Amino acid sequence: MQKKNFILAISVIGILLLGLVLFVNSKRRLEYTRKTEGPKLQASALFELARKDDETGELLKAKSAFMSFLNNFPNDSRLAEVGKRLSDLNIKILFSPIISADSKLYEVEPKDSLISIAKKFNTTPELLKKSNNLASERIKPGMKLKVYTGEFSCVVDKSQNILMLKSNEEVLKTYTVSTGKNNSTPTGTFKIVSKLTNPVWYKEGSAVPVPPESPENILGSRWMGFTLAGYGIHGTTDPASIGQHVTQGCVRMTNQDVEELYDILPLGTEVTIID
Repeated sequence: MQKKNFILAISVIGILLLGLVLFVNSKRRLEYTRKTEGPKLQASALFELARKDDETGELLKAKSAFMSFLNNFPNDSRLAEVGKRLSDLNIKILFSPIISADSKLYEVEPKDSLISIAKKFNTTPELLKKSNNLASERIKPGMKLKVYTGEFSCVVDKSQNILMLKSNEEVLKTYTVSTGKNNSTPTGTFKIVSKLTNPVWYKEGSAVPVPPESPENILGSRWMGFTLAGYGIHGTTDPASIGQHVTQGCVRMTNQDVEELYDILPLGTEVTIID
């Protein structure tokens, strides 16, 4: 009997020890899962929340969620996609009636026009029209318009062939551009002093204008000239060249991108070009 009891006791102790080992291992696996899978699950949940907010038109909530994603999960494989979504969101918000931190509601006065309001707030008539969903430039006294009050600027990085659109210190969107061959794009800080829609172009050494509709007109659909004469930001008739060092010194963009930027930037906007 004593021998049986002894064997039973040993068996019970063995079972208890095995249970303890399994419990410890299970706890370790759970802790490991929390450490490795937890952040992934949190990142995925935040990403889905931001994506759904974007799709349902909750643009400010979506932007806040994507910004939180960038700040909390800097090593996530979806960072590039989140950056692209943030850029698109920033432009959507800018071109919508949504009032953000850098905008305000303005009540139209009797003698107001889009041009006069744009001058008053250092913005553009095109941005006023787009951000208020106006079908024409006609406005009436008493109307309330969204006016963007932030200060825009641009930074062109020649080494990466990118142009960063900034509002105050926030980068709203990054565009791929072309810059000058043989390092011919000047560095420094310049201001936009002229803006032209469908500009004519003069070939070097020729007084004959190349019309906007000509495939030889390398300026594309928009021109924004700098304080440094002969240089500026413009569109292209050769979109395949974007991203390369191929221009005569100007900053070249696709027509779609330069038209978007043209509507945003007022005269006097600073453009800083770096190597």
